[in-house]
Amino acid sequence: MTETARTAEAHPTKDRIYLDKQSPAAYRALVKTADTVRATAAEAGLDRILVELVNLRVSQLNGCASCLDVHTRAALRAGEAARRLGVLAAWRDTDLFTAPERAALGLAEATTHPADALAQERAYAQAREVLDDDEISAVIWVAITINAFNRVSILSKHPVRDAPAR
Repeated sequence: MTETARTAEAHPTKDRIYLDKQSPAAYRALVKTADTVRATAAEAGLDRILVELVNLRVSQLNGCASCLDVHTRAALRAGEAARRLGVLAAWRDTDLFTAPERAALGLAEATTHPADALAQERAYAQAREVLDDDEISAVIWVAITINAFNRVSILSKHPVRDAPAR
């Protein structure tokens, strides 16, 4: 692949629209859904770090740079350790995540790739061992919602820019 082709793939073109700007009412509805889901997760007793781990894992699977940027910063603000964030893509191969976190990550992956019925059944069974119905529902809703935001950002090619120098 030529450098020009790589650059064209990595950067938005003038023909690309920002879906959130083009259809603001639809985007506001998605944000309202996210607010409701965040409240549902809190009511279910899900820790903010667990919610951010789900957001990050789904964003990793979807390759959404914008959401990875936003939710990495949110996870760090919530007190997540950089070490765990660094190995999140390989969470199954570490002992750094708790049983509820592992169950939530499995559900998040199954929600992101629902066509894999066997993986979905395994993830659900694992979740049933450590999460209650409200927690399972909340984790799945978090994964559904971040999947939607991933698609908005990916298809809009939302940029990730370096922070201004201080």
